[in-house]
Amino acid sequence: MLYLTYAPAPPLSEFVDYFWLFDGGQTPRKERIVPSGTSELVINLRDDEIRIHHPAHSRHRQLSGAVLSGPYSSILVVDAMQHESMLGVHFKPGGAYPFLGALASELTDAHADLADLWGRSALELRERLCVVSTHRDRFQIMEAFLRDRLRRCRKGHHGVTIALNVFGPNGTGASVRDVAREVGICQRRFSKVFAAQVGLTPKVFCRILRFQRVRTLADQIEKPDWAQIASICGYFDQSHLINDFLEFSGFSPTAYLRRLRQNPQDGRLKSHHVPLSG
Repeated sequence: MLYLTYAPAPPLSEFVDYFWLFDGGQTPRKERIVPSGTSELVINLRDDEIRIHHPAHSRHRQLSGAVLSGPYSSILVVDAMQHESMLGVHFKPGGAYPFLGALASELTDAHADLADLWGRSALELRERLCVVSTHRDRFQIMEAFLRDRLRRCRKGHHGVTIALNVFGPNGTGASVRDVAREVGICQRRFSKVFAAQVGLTPKVFCRILRFQRVRTLADQIEKPDWAQIASICGYFDQSHLINDFLEFSGFSPTAYLRRLRQNPQDGRLKSHHVPLSG
C-alpha cells in the first residue's frame, strides 16, 4: 500500500492540515474511525461511490465518490475494500468552514455529497483528479482548486480562532467560560458561534481533543498507567477517562490497545482508524 501526505502552502495551510492519498490500500476488513474534531474531504478515484456505516443504523449509507465529512462526536465504520485509490483533505479544526457554503454545524455527525455543496465544480474536480496519472499532479490540482475557492469564501468569526488557540492542541488550555470572556461575548453566544464554524460545541470539542491526547500517549507506552495518563490529560480521575474512551472509540482503553497490537504488521490506514475483523 502506498500512503502519501502533502502539506499545502499558505494561505491554505491556515485551514488545511494535510492532503493524503491511498493507492492499493484496500483490505478485506472493516475500519472503525474515531472522532478527531475535524472535517475531511474524501474523493474515491476508482469508483464513484463511498460507503459509510454508522453503528446506530443497520445499513450502510452509499454516497457519491466525492464526499465532505463533518466533524463527528461518535464512531463510524467504513469498508476498507473501497480504499484502493483515494485522495483526501484533512482540515484543521474549523478549517473547512470557509469552503463549505454552509454552517459546519449543519454537517455535524453527517456526510454530504460534494456536489450538493459545490455543484458542478465538485464533479469536474473529481473528473480531473481521476484523469491525471501522477500523485503530484493530483495534489497540485486539489491545492489550486481550494486556493481558488478560498478567494471567494466568507471569513469566520475572529473569536473562534482565538478560542482554538487558547484551548490548545489538547483541549485543556482554559475553560469554556474563560475563553468566552477572553473573546468578549457571552458564553451562550460563544458556544453557538463556535459550533457554527467548528461543527461541535466547545465542550464536546475539548473532550475529543483530550481523548486524542490519551490515544497518543497510550500508543507510546508498552504498559500504560491509566490513572497517571488521566491526570496528565486533565481528567478528574481514571473513570472519567474510561467513560470518554468508551464513548469516542467503542472500546475500553485496554481493549483498544489490544486491538491495535494484535497484528502490528497489518496497520491502520490512518491514525484515527482502528482495524476490525471481517
